[in-house]
Order: sequence, then structure tokens, then C-alpha cells
Amino acid sequence: MRYKYAIELGGAYTNIFVRGQGFVLKEPTLLAVENSLEGYKVKAVGEQAKQLLWKTTDDVEVFNPMAGGVIENFEYAEIMLSTFLKKISFRKGANVVCLIPCGLNEEDKQVYYSLFEKLGFNEVLLLPSVICSLIGHGVNVASPKASMIVDIGGTTTDIAVVNLGSILKGATLGIGGKAIDIAIANSLALGKDGILIGLPTAEKVKNEIGSLYKNDTLNMEVMGLDIEANVPKSRIISCREIRRVIEAYLEEVVRTVNVTINTLPPEISTDIIKNGVLFTGGVSQLAGFDDFLKRNLSYNFNISDDPENLSILGAGKLISDDALLKIVAGQ
Repeated sequence: MRYKYAIELGGAYTNIFVRGQGFVLKEPTLLAVENSLEGYKVKAVGEQAKQLLWKTTDDVEVFNPMAGGVIENFEYAEIMLSTFLKKISFRKGANVVCLIPCGLNEEDKQVYYSLFEKLGFNEVLLLPSVICSLIGHGVNVASPKASMIVDIGGTTTDIAVVNLGSILKGATLGIGGKAIDIAIANSLALGKDGILIGLPTAEKVKNEIGSLYKNDTLNMEVMGLDIEANVPKSRIISCREIRRVIEAYLEEVVRTVNVTINTLPPEISTDIIKNGVLFTGGVSQLAGFDDFLKRNLSYNFNISDDPENLSILGAGKLISDDALLKIVAGQ
């Protein structure tokens, strides 16, 4: 069975790879919806919706139809993905590989099947995104030697041990870049000289000065609302103020990694200790992430060079390799 499309409905971005064409679309997994007299109306999708974050009136909401890898709002997920497919001149009747978190239950998987079938796809194959990430990193996932991957994405973190083309042990944590953004915003609002900032600003703070190096002195000026006076104000934020917030989330990820390895059979854990743990996902790009892991993780590790796109690029390799796809799909 040949598959033409690979699609990832990520917590931060939706990615599409087309066999024979390559990585053709990357857009924020967002919609802007207006509450009008005629009912709810979609105003913008993807990148255009992201431009409206925290810049809308009360009757316009910008939101993600996904929650923790689960399709939370079927109708809007359909509208969003349909809009993306039109951009790449999609024709109905093709087969698709859809990337999903490793912890989805059967009911949530069925919603994926229903969505893609309604959009006009023929065969729908659901595959854990972590397997595709390993393939993108160049790992032979069909090997009897075990590999371990930690994908810290936009809304979730997938931790999985893979061998012989399937997941031997996996877990999905409700920890991701968006949760860290919210925690940063809350910390600045509740801290000394409290300032209220929007999530786009919190994300910018995380990306620009979210350093995990202990002695880093990065800082930046942000505009927000004074919590006490309720008036606009600017304030200099230092990386030290937000480091503890970020570390609290990452420490939970590391704790789960350690517990997972410690509960594996000796033959499997030996492979992982020898080969190291692969870290990927947008959060792994934070400055000093490798330094944090050296201080907190007891095992060897590798960090992906292209963490945001690794899974969809691996899926692209997979749909272009029928023999490997057969093994991974268990066909």
C-alpha cells in the first residue's frame, strides 16, 4: 500500500509532507473564530490566525482545536486542515500517514480516522510521531537494538522506547512549550513588580532569554500591564527570573526518563545506556538545554539538530520506503 501524504497535527504546528514533493506546509495549529449574529464564523487559519493572538476584540477567539494530541474540536479541526489541504492542491482518494502521540487511547484514535476519512482520504494509517522522529534522526527502528526518544513538543512530551519497529514502552506527559509559556506569564504576574503579559510575549521571553545556563545574564524589556495600577508599563526581565519556572517542567521530564529506564529489562536498558537518549521537540532548542541534561540526567544523550521538523521529515522518509513502512505498520 503506497501512502502519498504524511500529516502531523502538532500542538504548535501542523506539518504536511507529500511523497515526491517533500515538506510542503508548516502552519500554526490555530484558528480565529468570530461570534457574530449568524453564529460562529472562522476568520483566519494558521499563520493568519497566529497574527491575531491577543490582538482581537472580545467577540473573536484564537484557539487550537487540539489538546494534548487529542482532537478536541472536530468541526474546527476539519475546517483548519481542509484549508491547509487546499493550499497544497490536495486531491481526494489518496492514502495518508497521520502522526499521533504514543499515549492515545482507541477512542481518540477513532476521531483521527473519522476526521481524515471525512476530508476525503482513502487509507488512514496512524503512527506514533516518536517512531518517525527516530527515522528522521537516522535510527534503524527495525533493529532489535532498542532506542529511546524524548519529544518535548508544543503541548505534550512523548517518551518512548522503540525496537523492532514498534514502541516497547511509552508515555505521554502533559508538558510542552505552551505550558511553559503559561507558567512564565503567571510567574511574572505574581512576582515582584507584577506585570501581566500575553502568551505570545511569554513565548518570546522563553525563546530569547530562556537560558538554562546557571551563570547566564541575558535580559530583555517587555511591555505589559501593571498588576496593581492596571496601567501599561515596561519592565526588564532577566533569564534568572524564568529559569526556575522552565527547570521545574524539565525536571519532571527527566524524572520520568529515569524511572522509565530503571523499569526496563536489563537487555533493553543496556542498549539505551550505550546509545544514549535522543531529545527532540521545540523546547530542546532552549539555550543551555544540553548543560541542564548533563546536570540532571544520569545517562548519555543526543539532541536533534532539527527538533521542530524531525518527525515530519522522518515520516517523509517512511512513506518513501515501502519496505520499512510495512515493518513499522505491522503489515
